[in-house]
Amino acid sequence: MFVVNWWKKLYWNVKISGSKNACLPLLVASLLVRWKVVLKNVPYIWDVVTMLEIMWTLWVQYNFLDDTLFLDTSKLSLDNFQASRIKEIRASILLLGPILQFFNKLSIPQPWGCSIWKRPIDWHLEWLKTIWYDYKYTDDCMIEITWTKTSWDKVINAWFSVTSTENLVLANVLRNWKTIIKLAAIEPHVMSLINFLKLAWADIYVDYDHTIIIEWVGSLNNNLWYEVISDYIESGTFMIIWALLSREYIDIENARVDDLYAFIEKMREAWVKIDITWNDSVRVRRSTSLKSVSLQTNIFPWFPTDLQSPFSILLTQADWVSRIHEILFESRLNFLVEIEKVKWHIAILNPHEALIFWKTNFKSWETLTSWDLRAWVAMVILALLIEWETKITNVNYIKRGYSNFLEKIRLLGWDVVEE
Repeated sequence: MFVVNWWKKLYWNVKISGSKNACLPLLVASLLVRWKVVLKNVPYIWDVVTMLEIMWTLWVQYNFLDDTLFLDTSKLSLDNFQASRIKEIRASILLLGPILQFFNKLSIPQPWGCSIWKRPIDWHLEWLKTIWYDYKYTDDCMIEITWTKTSWDKVINAWFSVTSTENLVLANVLRNWKTIIKLAAIEPHVMSLINFLKLAWADIYVDYDHTIIIEWVGSLNNNLWYEVISDYIESGTFMIIWALLSREYIDIENARVDDLYAFIEKMREAWVKIDITWNDSVRVRRSTSLKSVSLQTNIFPWFPTDLQSPFSILLTQADWVSRIHEILFESRLNFLVEIEKVKWHIAILNPHEALIFWKTNFKSWETLTSWDLRAWVAMVILALLIEWETKITNVNYIKRGYSNFLEKIRLLGWDVVEE
C-alpha cells in the first residue's frame, strides 16, 4: 500500500525511462539471434525481471549494469524450461514462435487473462495454425503445440492486434518463403521490434496500409547493440501530472513527441499549454482553467487506451461535461467508481462510454483501489488532487510497468511512502 501525503507543487524536470511494451518483445526476439545481445535503456520493472527469469529457465544468461542488459542466448535449451511460469506474465505468449522455431514442440499451461480484458490465447494459436502450427488440449490442463516447418508464401490478417502482430513477426522472421501480415498493428513498440530485427539482418518491409512483408533469411546477426525506445505512455502520464500539479511548468526529456501527436492535440483541446522544444523534449505548463472534451481511444496513431485513465482524472478538473469512449477494453472504465468515492459526479453509460461532469471539490477519502496498471497512476493523481492523506492499494501494479516512478516524483517534491 502507498500513502500519499500533503504535497508541494512539483518542479524541475524528468527523463522518461525505457518502454516496458517495447522491451518485452525485444527480450524474446533475442532468442532468435542465438548469441549475444546488448540492450540499453532497459526499464528495471517486474514484468521485465519476470520475463528474464522465464528465459533463464531456457538457459539464457543475462546481466544488468545500470540500465544496460547483457544477454547470451547461445545455449538455448528446453531441458530446464519451467513452462508453468509463463502464466505470470501475459507477454510470455511471444515465446511460442522462437521456441518452436528451434525445438518444434512445446507444452504450455492453458490460457489466462488480465483485469481489463480476458485476453485468451486462442486467437494466437489460431493465427499460428495458419502457418502450419498444430495444437491440442491435454488431460493435464496443458496445451501441446507442434510445428512442421513449411516453405510456402502466406497471407495472414492480424486485425490490428499489437501482441498478435508481434507474435506473427517473431514466428515468421526465420520461416522459409514470404509472409504478408495484413491489418498489422504499427504501435511504436511494434516498430521497435521490427527495427531490432532489421538491424539483425531480417528482411522486413512495412507498408503505409498496415501491411508487414517478411522475406525469408537463413539466420540473424549474432552480435547486436540496441536501445529500447522511451515510454510514450509514461511521457503522456507525466504531461497530465504537470498540467495539474506543477508550480509553473515542467520539462520532459525523451518525450516521444511524434508518437503522442493525437494525445498532445487532445491535451491542447482541453486548454493544456504544451510547448515542443528541442531534442524530443516538451515543456508542459500548469493549467488553472481546463475545457471539457470528447475522447475516443483507438489503435495507434490515435489516442492510446493506456492514457485514457489518467486523462480522465485531468477531465475531472475541466468545466462542463466530458465524454469518454473506450473502444478497446470493456472493463477499463471500471476504475471510475473510485472517483465516485470522493464525491465526483460521473455517469458510466455502458462498458465503453462514460460522462465526467464539471469541476467541483473532491472530498477526502482514506483508501482508493487501483484496478489495473494505468488506473493505479490515475489514483495517484487523484490522491494529489484531494490534498489529504490518501492510501492506495494494489501497489504491485506500479512495479510492473513504470521504472523508478516513485523515485522520480519524490525528487520532484512528492511526499509518498510505501507501507
